[in-house]
Amino acid sequence: MGGSQQQDRDTVIVGWTVYAPPDHPRMPLRTTDKAVIRGVTCEITGEPGDWGRSPFTGTRGLVQFAADRVTG
Repeated sequence: MGGSQQQDRDTVIVGWTVYAPPDHPRMPLRTTDKAVIRGVTCEITGEPGDWGRSPFTGTRGLVQFAADRVTG
């Protein structure tokens, strides 16, 4: 089997690591949420990580999460 039939079965996963401000209106994120990254709707994969506050400045850190787009 090959050709166009094989191409219809290929799966491509594009993943991003995203750093977002903790005061973003969509926070807090859950693993069931979706995010639009560069115009592409992606699923949030894994638990978002909160960097907390800097022990030196008290400045609030970012929220880090992984987002994937699966096609195929």
